[in-house]
Amino acid sequence: RKESNFMYQYDTYCGLYCGACTIKKANEDGTLNELAREWEEDPNSLVCEGCKGKVTCHYCIGCPIQLCNREKGLEHCGQCPDFPCERLRAFDADKYAHHTGVIRNLVAKREISTEEWLEGQAKRWRCEKCGARFTWYDEFCLNCGAPLYNSVKEEEYIKIARPK
Repeated sequence: RKESNFMYQYDTYCGLYCGACTIKKANEDGTLNELAREWEEDPNSLVCEGCKGKVTCHYCIGCPIQLCNREKGLEHCGQCPDFPCERLRAFDADKYAHHTGVIRNLVAKREISTEEWLEGQAKRWRCEKCGARFTWYDEFCLNCGAPLYNSVKEEEYIKIARPK
């Protein structure tokens, strides 16, 4: 298989930006085998085109949010009359920092076009100093070493700013 033949979609049903996914980035930049070794995973289980693609990594296969949107014929959860449902609220509040803020992202996608949202996310997930792309949990830019505003820092800010 050739990585260059994949459709790398960064838009999701749940409000995540897959352009900042470690697995997605490894698929694109040719480091999937190295990531698989580091995580002690089968590289084939990490092949991913994003949740709207034909192939998703094993972490996303059978995702109930993905299945719900497909069943309802929606582009994302923000289009659902039940938005935000309990499933999405639980996803937003789970233990994974990169899930925090998906509801906020979906509200933004309702107010602007998906293309505008994706453009904003592409800028958000680039190093302010050198412009290199980074992932949800990168603490420092792999290109220039600058500290990054990653998902963990964003989650800390959201928890302070979000009223209970």
